[in-house]
Amino acid sequence: MDNGCAPCLPRAATRRPGTRRARAAWPLLLAPWLGASCGTALAQPAPPPVIAPQALALAQAQALAVDAARALAPPQARIVAEPGPLDPRLKLAPCERVEAYLPAGVPAWGPTRVGLRCAQGPVRWRVFVPLTVRVWAPGVVSAGALPAGAQITAAELRTGAVDWSLAGGAFARPAQLEGRVLMRPLAAGEALRPGDLQARQWFAAGDMVQVVAGGDGFTISTEAQAMSRGLEGQEVRVRTESGRVVVGRAVGDHRVALAL
Repeated sequence: MDNGCAPCLPRAATRRPGTRRARAAWPLLLAPWLGASCGTALAQPAPPPVIAPQALALAQAQALAVDAARALAPPQARIVAEPGPLDPRLKLAPCERVEAYLPAGVPAWGPTRVGLRCAQGPVRWRVFVPLTVRVWAPGVVSAGALPAGAQITAAELRTGAVDWSLAGGAFARPAQLEGRVLMRPLAAGEALRPGDLQARQWFAAGDMVQVVAGGDGFTISTEAQAMSRGLEGQEVRVRTESGRVVVGRAVGDHRVALAL
């Protein structure tokens, strides 16, 4: 009898990784983690409990990713965690109980990963499940086509469904974009992202600015003179009244924030 693995896999599992049908076949693709081999599958069908723990672990991984994303998402956002393909070279020992966990430092949105570890078995192993987390919520989109260099008015914008996980997020209200200038053309219905807008100039070189620094439970401020123009979100050097030169970030109209 041929003990090769190919006959044991369902048709959907042999397709190119990343397709919808391939993702749906994950519980069967990873059945060998829990002690089922292709040879035994041909001779004797695996009982349902063999697949159930792994399927539960995958569901836990998706739920953990969704919960982490929801903590940063806009209210009433629809969050979807799409699993990606695992490394086909993985050879893991059988495991009776697989647990999902969130690795430290992984992003909550977009491409991320969730850990799976063997909590009960002869060999303790761990792997990472690739996921893509989408966060759908109302956001600002263009009401019609807009050219690069256009100064935006609220009448040219509307609210639509936006994936907030892409390109640094999105904007919640059209009023936030009044008077801003586009860096690139936009198609009708396209979401506006922070990177689509020209940086605002908050002050010019030589202007007096308010320098603000804060920490745990305190805030201090002083006046200083800008040594270069202050572009939104960019670093700028300023000279304090004592003559000391410090570096901060332009955060508002004639305002510079220092990091302590």
